[in-house]
Amino acid sequence: MAMMQPQIILLRDGTDTSQGKPQLISNINACMAVVDTIRTTLGPRGMDKLIHTNRGVTISNDGATIMKLLEIVHPAAKTLADISLSQDAEVGDGTTTVVILAGEFLKECKAFVEEGVHPQVIIRAFRQAGQLAVARVKALAVSIDGKDEEETKQLLKKCASTAMNSKLISGEKEFFADMVVEAVSKLDRDTLNLKMIGTKKVQGGGLRDSFLVDGVAFKKTFSYAGFEMQPKSYQDPRILLLNIELELKAEKENAEIRLEDPAQYQSIVDAEWNIIYQKLDQCAASGAKIVLSRLAIGDLGTQYFADRDIFCAGRVTEEDLGRVAAATGAQVQTTVNNLNPKVLGTCARFEEQQVGAERYNLFKGCPRARTATMVLRGGSEQFIDEAERSLHDAIMIVRRAMKNASVVPGGGAIDMQLSRYLRDHARTIAGKSQLFINAFAKALEVIPRQLCDNAGLDATDILNRLRQQHASKDPQAHNFGVDVNSGGVQDTFAAFVWEPTVVKINAITAATEAACLVLSVDETVRNPASEQPDGQDAAAAMAGRGGRGRGMRGRGMRGRGMRR
Repeated sequence: MAMMQPQIILLRDGTDTSQGKPQLISNINACMAVVDTIRTTLGPRGMDKLIHTNRGVTISNDGATIMKLLEIVHPAAKTLADISLSQDAEVGDGTTTVVILAGEFLKECKAFVEEGVHPQVIIRAFRQAGQLAVARVKALAVSIDGKDEEETKQLLKKCASTAMNSKLISGEKEFFADMVVEAVSKLDRDTLNLKMIGTKKVQGGGLRDSFLVDGVAFKKTFSYAGFEMQPKSYQDPRILLLNIELELKAEKENAEIRLEDPAQYQSIVDAEWNIIYQKLDQCAASGAKIVLSRLAIGDLGTQYFADRDIFCAGRVTEEDLGRVAAATGAQVQTTVNNLNPKVLGTCARFEEQQVGAERYNLFKGCPRARTATMVLRGGSEQFIDEAERSLHDAIMIVRRAMKNASVVPGGGAIDMQLSRYLRDHARTIAGKSQLFINAFAKALEVIPRQLCDNAGLDATDILNRLRQQHASKDPQAHNFGVDVNSGGVQDTFAAFVWEPTVVKINAITAATEAACLVLSVDETVRNPASEQPDGQDAAAAMAGRGGRGRGMRGRGMRGRGMRR
C-alpha cells in the first residue's frame, strides 16, 4: 500500500490566490473598466466628471486628476493610475490619452490570450511595435527651433491653445494662451522651474478678468494695529525679506526669574522692549520701504512701520517669499544686524489692489523677473479649480515645447499615421508577430475614434476617410486628423492643432510598458495579514474580511490595546 504524501502548506490560512489565464483576463477586464470611466473626457468635445469625496466636489476632465480621485483599489488597474500620474509629472498633458491607449492595447490582445497565446510572445511584439512607433514619431516631428523670438512665441501659443482645446476654458483659449506663454517666458531659461509661476484664485468676475502679474502677487496677510495707516503704493521701493519674528514674546510657562529688588523687574521689561525696538530701528535704517517676513510681525512692529511710511507683511508663505526673492533680487535674512544694501531687492512698482472680495499685494516690473503670478477669476470655486488644472497642462506643454522644440500634428493625425506605418511593417515580417503588431496598429486608432465619438460624429465614416487620406500619395497626407468642428477631416498641422513630440512619445512608451506589465502578471496572492494595520493576528485578519470585522479594523483601537 502506497504511503500518502503529506500535505505541504506554504501560505498561511486565509490567503487568497488566483492564477493562470482567468487571472490575466480578469486583470485586463479591470483595466478596461477604468478606461471606460474616463474615455469620454478625451478631446475638445470631451465630457467632465463630477467626483464627490469627503474633501468636497471636483468637476474635471483632466485624466490625472480623475485617476487620483477615483482611489482605484484593483492592483492591476492601479497601473493605469500610475502611468497617468507619471505622464502628468513628466509632460503635463496627454494623461487621458495614455490611459486609453494602454486599455486599448490590452483589449486588442485579450482575444489572443483567450485563444492560448503565451503572454510573453505578445509582450515581445508589443515592445518592438512601441519602438517602431516612437522612431516614426521622431521622423515625422517638425522642429520649431531657430525662429526669432516673436515667431517662437506665436508657435508656443498654438501649442498652448491645443492643450486647452479639451478644457473647460477652451472658449477663452486665445486669451489664456497669451497669458501662459508670457508667464513661462519670465522663467529662467536654464531651469524653467514651475514653482516660480504662482497661481492665485479669487472668486467673482469672469474668466477675462484674470490677469498676469509680471512678478509676485499674494493675498493681504493680516490686519494688525496701524496696518491701514501704511502706504499702499510705492515707486521703485527697496524690499527687505526676513525670517525672524518682530513682536514681543510672552515668557515661557516654566520661565523663572529670581529678583532681590522689585525695581529690577522693570529693567527686565525694558530689556525686552529695547531688543524689539533695536530690531525695528535697524530695519528702518536699512532704507527698505517694504518689509516682508515669513514669521509674525506683531502690533508693535506694524504701528512702528506705519509711523515711518513703511509697508510690512508677516506670515508670508515660504513659496511666496521665495518668489519675491527671485523676482526682486532680495536675499532672505535671518538677522537684522549689519544689513548690507546688497541684500535688499527692488521692483518698479508695489501696490495693494482690490481683487474681488480680497486685497492683494502686487510687485510689478521686477528687474529679475524669473517669476510670474496668474490671478484667476471665475464664478464658482470648482470652476476656478478646473481652470487652474487646465492652465497647468498648458504651462507644462509650453515648458516642454521650449525645452524640446519639435511638434507633431494633433487631432488623431499622428495616431492614424503610426497605425498605417505599423500595418505596412507587419506585412514584411513572418510569424505570429505579424498579428500582434497589427493589433497594436489597430489599437492606435482608438484616439481618433474616441475624438469622433465624444463629438457625436460618425466614427466609422471619418476613420475610413482618414485611412484613405493617409494611404494616398499626398506629401501632407500624414497631417490629416479629425475636425471636430465641421465633422470631417482636415490638415491639423495647417490648422495649428499641434502636440509637442515629447507628449506623444511619452504616451506611447508609458502605455506600451503598462500593457506589457499587466500581461506579464499570471498570479495574484492576497495575504490577509497585509490588510491589517500594525500586523494584527490571523484571526483578526479573517474577521476583517466580513463587514463587522472591517469596521473594527477601521478603528484599529482594540488590536493596539491588546498588544500593549
